Amino acid sequence: MIEIKDADHAQRWARRPPPRPPAAFEGLDLRRCDGFESGQFDGCLFLSCRLTPAQAGYLTTTGATVLRDSPDRPYTAHRVELYTPEELFAGYDPDAPDGWATTFDARVYAHWVATGRQYTDRIDESLARRLHDHSISDALHEALEGRRPVAIMGGHALERGDPGYSTVARIARTLTRDDFLMLSGGGPGAMEATHLGAWMADRADDELAAAVSTLAPRPPGAPPGREYADPDWLHRAFAVRDRWPAGPSSHESIGIPTWMYGHEPPSAFASKIAKYFANSVREEGLLAIATHGVIFSPGSAGTVQEIFQDATQNHYESFGPPSPMVLFGVDYWTRRLPVIPLLRTLAADRAYGDLIVVTDDEHEAIEAIRRHRR
Repeated sequence: MIEIKDADHAQRWARRPPPRPPAAFEGLDLRRCDGFESGQFDGCLFLSCRLTPAQAGYLTTTGATVLRDSPDRPYTAHRVELYTPEELFAGYDPDAPDGWATTFDARVYAHWVATGRQYTDRIDESLARRLHDHSISDALHEALEGRRPVAIMGGHALERGDPGYSTVARIARTLTRDDFLMLSGGGPGAMEATHLGAWMADRADDELAAAVSTLAPRPPGAPPGREYADPDWLHRAFAVRDRWPAGPSSHESIGIPTWMYGHEPPSAFASKIAKYFANSVREEGLLAIATHGVIFSPGSAGTVQEIFQDATQNHYESFGPPSPMVLFGVDYWTRRLPVIPLLRTLAADRAYGDLIVVTDDEHEAIEAIRRHRR
């Protein structure tokens, strides 16, 4: 099936003589296009397209499937491209105490809560979410073509002033300079540090340190481990973006968050954002596409789950040959959360056993990724 994502292509298709190959029209405004009120449209899809009532009626009676967005729904069910920070943070008020609350991202989260969170008894909403997530996965795989993706996983509780935050940012900056595409779960903590490193890839050491210093100060009495709830959390991120703006040659990174954790705003430093409703699809997909390795910085239950989810993919080579698993923090992963003995036992007779690296040295972590050839 032909995928048509721009109006000119749609117009050329409509003017072709019959028989025309089935096509999927994605996120287009076709109200001023000719040719959609005559002929046959067997097998065609019109996904989140803007149509006149006459067009919509004719298309459905001549074999097309038409899925239109509801005006009551703040998001578009079928997207053609990944989100950008500018889209998700549209409506951000830098002068408001909670500037995020007025954003598009916050409105979608509020709608998700109001219509049933993970489970909804509204079939129209459930189908719209599934279609949305399908289109995000499609756009994500297009964005990965020809790239070398590496993910950094870790806890959302890592504070910007913690030395570990700067370490993750430095690792991500170096790998970005090496032309790896950095991925993360797209949220705060270690995830944000990943995208900050990519954002600052063309900047000097002192500039990265200054950016972290701008991000680090917290309000008096702010609770530990919940920095993303600080009223100025996003304000500080935008202060860094304004002082060190992205240039025309800036490096990309992709954040992959979920509205399941929508109370945690996504990172403002990711250049593209693949935001999902279904967390299970998001987690499985994030680890599956990190084909050049995953670095696990300290985290809690979610990070432990991701370690063994990645191990399972490597164990069965579900998505191709295994890739490096770098566990950053020897004491953390051998004593505090001792996953290493079980992981090494599990991988003892498998190819990925040689790709497991446990280290406190950021340069060793980087080399584990560099030396792997997929």
